[in-house]
Amino acid sequence: SDWNETWHKLLGIFRPPYPFFGCPSVLISALPSIAEAGETTGSKLKKFRLQNSHPDTIIKTKLRKSCSCTTKRLKNIVMNFFPVLQWLPKYHCREYIWGDIMSGVVIGIILVPQAIAYSLLAGLKPIYSLYTSFFANIIYFLMGTSRHVSVGIFSLLSLMVGQVVDRELLLAGFDLNDDDDAISNSYEWNGNNSNVTPFNLTLEGLSAECGKECYAIGVATALTFLAGVYQVLMGVFRLGFVSIYLSESVLDGFATGASLTILTAQVKYLIGIKIPRSQGHGIFLTTWINIFQNISQANLCDVITSVVCIVVLVAAKELGDRYKHKLKIPLPTELVVIVVATLVSHYGKLNEVYSSSVSGAIPTGFIPPQLPNFNMMHRVALDAVPLAIVGFAFTISLSEMFAKKYAYTVRANQEMFAIGFCNIIPSFFHCFATSAALAKTLVKSSTGCQTQVSSVISAVVVLLVLLFLAPLFYSLQKCVLACIIIVSLRGALRKFRDVPQRYHMNKVDTLVWCVTVFSSALISTEMGLLIGVLFSMLCIVVRTQRPRTALLGQIQSTAFYEDDWEYESLCPVPNAKIFRFEAPLYYANKDFFLKSLYRMTGLDPTLEAAKRKKNEKKQKEGNRGTIVKGLDQADTALHLVPNQVDFQTIIIDCSSVTFLDTAGIITLKEILNDYTELKIAVLLACCNPSVIDSLKRAGYFGKDCKKMHELLFYSIHGAVQFARGRKLLGSRVQSL
Repeated sequence: SDWNETWHKLLGIFRPPYPFFGCPSVLISALPSIAEAGETTGSKLKKFRLQNSHPDTIIKTKLRKSCSCTTKRLKNIVMNFFPVLQWLPKYHCREYIWGDIMSGVVIGIILVPQAIAYSLLAGLKPIYSLYTSFFANIIYFLMGTSRHVSVGIFSLLSLMVGQVVDRELLLAGFDLNDDDDAISNSYEWNGNNSNVTPFNLTLEGLSAECGKECYAIGVATALTFLAGVYQVLMGVFRLGFVSIYLSESVLDGFATGASLTILTAQVKYLIGIKIPRSQGHGIFLTTWINIFQNISQANLCDVITSVVCIVVLVAAKELGDRYKHKLKIPLPTELVVIVVATLVSHYGKLNEVYSSSVSGAIPTGFIPPQLPNFNMMHRVALDAVPLAIVGFAFTISLSEMFAKKYAYTVRANQEMFAIGFCNIIPSFFHCFATSAALAKTLVKSSTGCQTQVSSVISAVVVLLVLLFLAPLFYSLQKCVLACIIIVSLRGALRKFRDVPQRYHMNKVDTLVWCVTVFSSALISTEMGLLIGVLFSMLCIVVRTQRPRTALLGQIQSTAFYEDDWEYESLCPVPNAKIFRFEAPLYYANKDFFLKSLYRMTGLDPTLEAAKRKKNEKKQKEGNRGTIVKGLDQADTALHLVPNQVDFQTIIIDCSSVTFLDTAGIITLKEILNDYTELKIAVLLACCNPSVIDSLKRAGYFGKDCKKMHELLFYSIHGAVQFARGRKLLGSRVQSL
């Protein structure tokens, strides 16, 4: 329409929020047609905004839209909640199927040994890790929006689950170092002769009647259920912004610190010693103390096996990384090591002859689903919070990273729903917490994955192991699983090599990373995450509390101004000081703002005003003495006149001031009043619209903003020209 066309033209002309501040009125009067068009368009726009911004209208519209129920709306809700219904009918079988099959099989092969290994971290039996891997892949296939993310067991979450499980086992009176009763009681409810399940008992009777392993999985499922509920609630209430506070430095530091804890927890399996499991804060140090105290009890068979496995795994990984461009699929090193180690352990009878610790019986099939133990949930409610936050933070960050890489979009809110239900639903099937995992996602994308059909293929591979192959891993040594876990931490531990480069790029981020690493390792993983977030936010406050400030000079023969300390050959602006403050102005830095302004301009208006009043008083007293004593008044007054200031205008560059709070506005008002008393003008330049709105509401520009054109300018150069015109006008008045 004509109105839209006029509006778009005006946007091109009046793009700055206040283009004519400080400009001659002749320029505006020269554009009558534009002024009329602006007036007409402005009135229409004002009516349009008023009509559509009325609270009652907005509420009614949203309620009508939300509460309406039509077939089309119901279909859209279902399609959005299950994205697979949108993309699966459009699946290009010939184009996608082989890549999905290849990546699915490879991930499935990797999942099996990792699932068995990560069960050590969670303090649970390997069968539960396999259940977790199976159900997570199926549910994310139905609900996820990312094509490449691999969801399943994750080392950090397994560690966090294991710490809660160990704590609750200890409080229930179980011996954490006793594995025999765990093996014997692990699957007692799977028989037909028992009507007791671990999930229909009260908390008081659970530990007595259920057994250690039964109690452990009860804790894990309750924790997982709550974490999933928290994640779904985050999606319902649109709390995805929480992940914003988990910066890259915090996440990297948390992952590295947790990796140190994981490595420490696996050392006892590497060398085959039995040490008490530490609880509470300082697990890292106490575990290493116990290791060195019991190092003489190391099992030689486990030590030799660990050395051989680590050498083979590291060598294969390094070769795979070096020649990955020549390999169509990554080497299934973990699977080969597990198969060979299981055969050697079985036929060499390493458990019977050398007392090497093995995985034990892994049953086939599925345990009947049961409700998570709700009596346990109040004990683990707080533990589920960091578990939920870490899980969705890693999932969303990986989803967005690969969506950007392969040029498609993901819905962050739907990702929270997906990962939430990947925890809620599997918790009924004896599973523990899951999230997206970087290593498997990288492998998935590099092996030709096109869609989440590959997740179904991976689930089928895990299902085959669950139904037929699980008992074959009975003789697998735990030290082999520990080796797989430790080698998988290479990427996180290599972050220490990047510290010098990270420090060179940004010292503050490096400090945040170090604090998060050492607090996660030396205190606890949960506290490390909290400390990292709080310290990161504190660094932001500190950096804005004492930001960079500068006096600007003019680049010769241009309308641009820069820091006179950073650039050479800048021309000082006569009769004016241009001050730049590179941070928002708020209560925490207002004092620093004033001190910097006074120091750089060389003038404290309060002290100068007091000095002038004192000099005026002395001058009056001198005048009285002149009359009495008959002295020459002019000669006496000559020595009492205060020193003249070498500038009459202060221009504040507000281009870096993103917002003002009440304290910041009051500070600017005080500056304006104090300098005005000294007949020094204070001009603001390059303010953003939010800052201007704050100043308008506070009455900074006077009643009805009458002084706005005298105090606010679109550019520094416009303010400088205004200051020069003010000086010229002042000199003419003095000459008259």
